[in-house]
Amino acid sequence: MSNFIVGLTGGIGSGKTTVTNIFAALGIDIIDADIIARDVVAKGSPALTMIEAHFGSDIIQGDGQLNRAMLREKIFANEVDKHWLNALLHPLIRKQIVTQAQVSLSPYCIIVAPLLIENNLTALVDRVLVVDVKETTQISRTIARDNNSAKQVKAIIKSQVSRKVRQEHADDLLNNDDCLIEDLESAVAQLHQAYLAYAAKKN
Repeated sequence: MSNFIVGLTGGIGSGKTTVTNIFAALGIDIIDADIIARDVVAKGSPALTMIEAHFGSDIIQGDGQLNRAMLREKIFANEVDKHWLNALLHPLIRKQIVTQAQVSLSPYCIIVAPLLIENNLTALVDRVLVVDVKETTQISRTIARDNNSAKQVKAIIKSQVSRKVRQEHADDLLNNDDCLIEDLESAVAQLHQAYLAYAAKKN
């Protein structure tokens, strides 16, 4: 088991995936909260059955999968539904994260979670790494990547904790505003050496 756990987070469009992939290439186990969140509501899962019972059968697509776009609309429009869904899914996601960390074999492992701070997953980690960019960078990158409107992107940014709060939670801050991939790789390599040292000390 990896005794030392790093929590990696950042706002939408900050480049979390790029940074995570560099760590993965260095042989570090990655635990992705977004993938786990998809898995816990997979076709035929108990959680999906409960979501269908709560929101109605039109929340399920013809192929038996969750209609994510419809669910997102419903919870954005209704705070009570949002709390209900969070109360159902967060404990399941948290349990899976802990299980995966326990079976990790790399010197340390990384939990990647956009909502690391919001969902109090910081309690599970030894160190918080924030991939940090300006809001203008988030907006331009996300529009280019997801074909969203600036208004949609701003709404998503508003629903996440502020950049300032993220920075306050960070043990390590990785600026990714105008980084070339070589710069990022170099910065990650330095962090990797530091985390190896922390992990060795903890073990």
